[in-house]
Amino acid sequence: MKIGIVCYPTFGGSGVVATELGMALANKNHEVHFITYNQPVRLDFISSGLHFHQVQIKEYPLFEYQPYELALSSKMVEIVSKFNLDILHVHYAIPHAYAAYMAKQMLKEQGIDVKVVTTLHGTDITLVGSHPSYKKSVEFSINNSDAVTTVSQSLKNQTLELFDIKKDIYVIYNFIDLDKYPEILHEECKRISIADSNERILTHISNFRPVKRILDVIEIFYQVQRKIPSKLLLVGTGPDLEIARKKAKELGVYDKVLFLGNSVELEKILCYTDLFLLPSQTESFGLAALEAMAAKSPVISSNSGGLPEVNVNGVTGYLSDVGDVHDMAKNAIYIIEDADRLKKFKKNAREHSKKFSIDEILPFYEKIYSDLKSGM
Repeated sequence: MKIGIVCYPTFGGSGVVATELGMALANKNHEVHFITYNQPVRLDFISSGLHFHQVQIKEYPLFEYQPYELALSSKMVEIVSKFNLDILHVHYAIPHAYAAYMAKQMLKEQGIDVKVVTTLHGTDITLVGSHPSYKKSVEFSINNSDAVTTVSQSLKNQTLELFDIKKDIYVIYNFIDLDKYPEILHEECKRISIADSNERILTHISNFRPVKRILDVIEIFYQVQRKIPSKLLLVGTGPDLEIARKKAKELGVYDKVLFLGNSVELEKILCYTDLFLLPSQTESFGLAALEAMAAKSPVISSNSGGLPEVNVNGVTGYLSDVGDVHDMAKNAIYIIEDADRLKKFKKNAREHSKKFSIDEILPFYEKIYSDLKSGM
């Protein structure tokens, strides 16, 4: 099958999922074409079935904000026509679903009926899409997609609450390529390069937006390190990075925090990790938590959004109310203070992550594509 994938080419969850999906499809002999403004950060051209087409936006002084969705829809038309694509799979509603609808209408004039699959990832619905400036357009785009998926049951419920949706919505969970997280021993990770042998390593990975509650991460770590010698790895960049630095200095733990910036070596970083922190205000799914679990890291998280669908309370980690840093710190200490207990949680986390293996999830997308192509 010939599939076009449209996504944001960034470190964010939607872009990562779209990229991993495309590579997995190419490995199963599908022809995959990425259509976006930059090459996705995790795209690895290991398969002959992968192609990248850059959307170029011409600068024009009349526009304060360049009309990306127009350039994108035109590029979709070009690539679908040139390569005879069967499916356009767009990730993130704004502006991708709307641009795909416009492309579909233009292609109809050429006698081409490309099928559009829209995957909703979270903030495109809950924060941005529901804004009065966008709500009607997003609602229209969803209802005019040929198939719609969400990455969790929680996000499906929110979508149905916020919009008047007349389409069936399929829940297809985010996934993990377990082959990227081999079950290697900690000593092979060379932990000594980051922490002393008696220290535990806690990690947080995000885009440092307010919804991630980065100050809670610092506060949890502060409480943990008072009881147990520890280091904190912070991976990513974003608007709240500087307030994280300031908070760490105020609490006197700055020298115990490693600010690593964006990284494409997450597997290596998570290999070092004893415990993963994700106290977000909300997560549509929690891909970072799943990646940590695949690397045998139990998770301390909030209980909001789709996180309870990923992190099993008392088994793969613990869930707490949003903002309850004392409970999160208590649970973190409970897991890491005992070596045998930590080992058990690590094993549980890895075992549960197998439920979200790409081999388990990919067939659901392939069936949607196949049904659309066959007219079912």
